[in-house]
Amino acid sequence: MKTASLREAYGKELLNQARKNKNIVALDADLSGSTMSCYLGEEYPDRFFEMGIAEQNMVTTAAGLSLTGKIPFVNSFAVFATGRPYDQIRQGVALPNLNVKIAGSSCGLSDAGDGATHQAIEDMSIMRSIPNMTVISPVDALETRKAVRAMVEYEGPVYLRVSRADLPIITTEEESFEIGKVSKIADGNDITIFANGLMVHKSLQAREELAKIDISVRIINVSTIKPLDVEKIKEYASDVKGIITAEEHSMIGGLGGAIAEALSDELIRIKRVGVQDRFGQSSCDYDKLLEHYGLTTDEIVRKAQELI
Repeated sequence: MKTASLREAYGKELLNQARKNKNIVALDADLSGSTMSCYLGEEYPDRFFEMGIAEQNMVTTAAGLSLTGKIPFVNSFAVFATGRPYDQIRQGVALPNLNVKIAGSSCGLSDAGDGATHQAIEDMSIMRSIPNMTVISPVDALETRKAVRAMVEYEGPVYLRVSRADLPIITTEEESFEIGKVSKIADGNDITIFANGLMVHKSLQAREELAKIDISVRIINVSTIKPLDVEKIKEYASDVKGIITAEEHSMIGGLGGAIAEALSDELIRIKRVGVQDRFGQSSCDYDKLLEHYGLTTDEIVRKAQELI
């Protein structure tokens, strides 16, 4: 399966949108060569602000720029973009509902080599709990580009998490993307898997394995964690023997938590695949790290068999 960089897709689409909309500006915390906001900075140096390793100041500056009519995109690694300026995001951006976009790169365990200090497996939980905040975790490079376009059109704060790894292309150019809507990747009638990011691909691999033992699996891409498409979540969970959630994130407060909350009044069996209540760690091999934390095709297959 063809793969592509989500970071490259983000940076190129941000530049593309900046060419069309002069109000778009980018701020970065000394990581523009990794977050790929450098593309905008190279073509529009007067619309790019290198803020240094001072994420709190960066977010506050972005809030001020939004009040002048600008559409600021704040960029850093996901762990720094959401953790270090939490107070500024909550008080200065989300509370007044300002039009600030936060792009968290190298999310999940994808910054394998830098270890726990650089791996963001709590970012969705942190951002999801803040009122007015929209949270998006795209499945591939194509959906990343569509998400950036949607963020520009959307009025209000948005958090976008972007993997450092190249991920398989799951969607097509023709498929639409709308904030707050899920998309059906594959159909089935025994189990529904709700997944996002890298775990959609692993769910597709699990679906192939489960088909060999006559277990039929539906896969739903939940790229918007907030606002959650509750109506469709309930519909896709209502006609199967059980559901699985799969995410490259802590099992506390992320996709699995959101789905469980949405289905709390339903009699539905739920199994969850995600990072247990642990920090990440360094590894020279991203795939080995995913395996260590149970974010694997085999784990999804095992959960499915438990539901049947």
